[in-house]
Amino acid sequence: MTTQTHLIHSRRFLPLFVTQLLNAFNDNLFKNAMVLFVVYQVYQSEQEGAQFSAIASAIFILPFFLLSAIAGQLADMRDKARIIRMVKAAEIGIMLVGGAGLFLAWQGTMVTTLAIPLMLLALLGMGVHSTFFGPIKYAILPQHLHQDEVLAGTGLVEAGTYIAILAGTIVAGWIEVEWAALGVLATAIVGYLTSRHVPPAPPQGEIEPLDFHFVRASIDLVKRTAHDKRVFLAIMAISFFWTVGTVLFIQFPPLAKHVLHANKEVASLFLVIFSVGVAIGSMSVNALLKGTVSARYSPASVLVMAAFVGVFFLICRQWPQLPEGTLYDTAGFIAMPLAIPLLLALLGIAVAGGMFVVPLYAFLTTFVDKTQTSRTIAANNIVNSGAMVIGSLLASGLSAAGVSIVNQVLLSAVMCIYSAHLGRKLVQAERAAQAM
Repeated sequence: MTTQTHLIHSRRFLPLFVTQLLNAFNDNLFKNAMVLFVVYQVYQSEQEGAQFSAIASAIFILPFFLLSAIAGQLADMRDKARIIRMVKAAEIGIMLVGGAGLFLAWQGTMVTTLAIPLMLLALLGMGVHSTFFGPIKYAILPQHLHQDEVLAGTGLVEAGTYIAILAGTIVAGWIEVEWAALGVLATAIVGYLTSRHVPPAPPQGEIEPLDFHFVRASIDLVKRTAHDKRVFLAIMAISFFWTVGTVLFIQFPPLAKHVLHANKEVASLFLVIFSVGVAIGSMSVNALLKGTVSARYSPASVLVMAAFVGVFFLICRQWPQLPEGTLYDTAGFIAMPLAIPLLLALLGIAVAGGMFVVPLYAFLTTFVDKTQTSRTIAANNIVNSGAMVIGSLLASGLSAAGVSIVNQVLLSAVMCIYSAHLGRKLVQAERAAQAM
């Protein structure tokens, strides 16, 4: 029996694995069902759709920026299993609100005055929920697993998360919004039930008083993390990368509708291909690095990503324009002469992006004390989310200023070049540390 098979059958691991799986699935089912419905059914212009997508992204990300410091403190200073159960119970209430918004939207009842505000409120709640759950899912593994099981457990959690993201994205694109309303509530209930079986995970270090002043706590947390140059540069590189990623993700639904004239199933397909590509990039770079923690492939990877973004931009510019409101289904879209090159370019963006960013996450847990792991991840979440909020506001501002979605794609390519610069500085810091 392999380590992975053994863990899947173990109560030390299985409840956490299933809970995280359901969490990632529900996040993506709700977010994508909401954004796709609003972009395709409520707002008819490219500008309105792009602005809503940007606002939704900013709302979901904002709690990570404001509350990650407190979440990291709690994860290291309190029983992690108890926190998991609390946030999963809260998810049921959040999805009652979100499901009500989706249902009202389906009914066509007070869509802009009540349904959309309810959905955005639930999205904010899910952001808070994920902020507190995020640091725990990695930090709890060393407590429940033997040392020789941690790598296998982490790999299973990562693989399960990607599968759940794909499943949530696909389901959101293909089911009607009323079924999505029922689905998010049912998933939240099942997630709470599985969380009740996660074994206790008491704090491993000395319990310190919690600092609820989120500004001071956030600044202090980031300062603590910055003492290792490699960790600090990894956080900065990851953060700028996700600024680029946020702009791209925001663009996908309105780009699919207004530029490529594709329906919401095709928009969902874009997100699926992106997730698959990141997973492929992750596995590829791990194979190249042969298990070592190194950023040496990151600068080249993000430059390749920039090249693929450029190709994606050029194909979008050449895409045949149709009367507004004309939308291809999946079969019709695939039949277009430029469809396969476009999807391959998108896959290339994601693969190269995965090869850039995935090794950087290893720096966050490899070069810090094990008692500080949750807070290091939380510090990364603070800087990441701040950068992603900036990316969301940038996309919203550009849309408000009348910059087309296609031209915003080109901006993403330019931003990749700075990511390469940060990756190069990290490689230099890595080599300097090895020479000491």
